[in-house]
Amino acid sequence: MNSLPYPIQVHDLTVSYQRKPVLYGVDLEIEAGSLVGVIGPNGAGKSTLIKTIMNMVRPNGGFVKILGKSPKAGTKHIGYVPQRESVDWEFPVTVMDVVLMGRYGHLGWFGRISKADKKMAHECLEKVDMLSYANRQIGNLSGGQQQRVFLARALAQESSIYLMDEPFVGVDAVTEKTIVSILKSMQQSGKTLVIVHHDLATAKNYFDHLLLLNMRKIAYGPTPKVFTEELLQKTYGGRLTVFSEMASQAAKQPEIETAKTIGE
Repeated sequence: MNSLPYPIQVHDLTVSYQRKPVLYGVDLEIEAGSLVGVIGPNGAGKSTLIKTIMNMVRPNGGFVKILGKSPKAGTKHIGYVPQRESVDWEFPVTVMDVVLMGRYGHLGWFGRISKADKKMAHECLEKVDMLSYANRQIGNLSGGQQQRVFLARALAQESSIYLMDEPFVGVDAVTEKTIVSILKSMQQSGKTLVIVHHDLATAKNYFDHLLLLNMRKIAYGPTPKVFTEELLQKTYGGRLTVFSEMASQAAKQPEIETAKTIGE
């Protein structure tokens, strides 16, 4: 029996915005080394869950623990990739500047970027195939390139837990494959990853665990057990009607290349 604390533990979590419930009574324990996809319809609370774990949103009830600690104490162990829409891409920084931000938690007493930090940033940019853009302004990149840079920044944090909010939105097919490959490599090295995702057609193939969320936890577990037409119908309700045939096929077949659900 594993005596180590869960990387992420959520108990009876309730979150409201202006008295309107967004999450209600969510219980969740994520084991180390899991690659978890969080799926559900618009307004399901997917992003809110990520932000609450990150201590960016305060819950109305219940609690979150990171490696057995409070979110405030535990977030130093988390690498975070936000939604692209939440980033000010006009801010005048270079690609290298952005990736070096991921090293701030490792700076010494004098708070200076070292040669080792720069070396790490270079290596992370190489992993996402963006080193040749190191001196480019972040705002001058395509959406897919920007997402690769933010992934490199997360890698530079050298965290044990990673939370990513819709990392595949607005990226091209090549970038998506690159990101998936990196995520699986991170998992193999023992990292725990939780990814908000909106595409049912790829969810089955990308993640070994799925959280089906619609304000409440509908299901959580190994992908083959929870990626069923019945549970997807409970998660999406009438909004899944248009995709019912696709959902049924995706639950039975190893791969479906197209068709998307509505994401948060």
